[in-house]
Amino acid sequence: MSAKSAISKEIFAPHDERMLGAVQVKRRTKKKIPFLATGGQGEYLTYICLSVTNKKPAQASITKVKQFGGSTSFVRRSQWTLEQLRQVNGIDPHKDSPEFDLLFENAFDQWVASTASEKCTFFQILHHTCQRYLTDKKPEFINCQSKIIGGNSILHSAADSVTSAVQKASQALNERGERLGRAEEKTEDMKNSAQQFAETAHKLAMKHKC
Repeated sequence: MSAKSAISKEIFAPHDERMLGAVQVKRRTKKKIPFLATGGQGEYLTYICLSVTNKKPAQASITKVKQFGGSTSFVRRSQWTLEQLRQVNGIDPHKDSPEFDLLFENAFDQWVASTASEKCTFFQILHHTCQRYLTDKKPEFINCQSKIIGGNSILHSAADSVTSAVQKASQALNERGERLGRAEEKTEDMKNSAQQFAETAHKLAMKHKC
């Protein structure tokens, strides 16, 4: 079982919550250091998780979860409601970067994700969740690439793919309908021609008989 699946099962499922996404992070410092290993006293891994309650009305939250060295379990640390999120800073809108900042009403954290792609995916889910569950006071997304909050996000791409498939299917049906229509017209013309030929042949036969 992956770490994110374990977090979803251990931290959120018991509270009747669904984890929508998570990103592994470390605090941003001037000196770039590798991610801390899971083993060793005082060492830990940190995950920023996005979840929503199953009970209506749904309540979305951002939770800081840690896994301490030598332990296979996860611990829920700080938690904020999505309404408390004020700003999401992607740091650099022109290139893929693992760095990002989260500004809440009462907290400010600077993070580095394990990879730029993991951050990008988490941002896309976070942006979509804000649009879905917040009616007002939506957080500001700044210094983010267009693929994160624009039409090229994974969510929009999925919707575009479905729309494209429906349009292609509809076009194929229309083309098939047109071909069937033309075939029916040809069949009707042949039927009329055959009927006219039969009537003419009958008249000629009666004429010669007389």
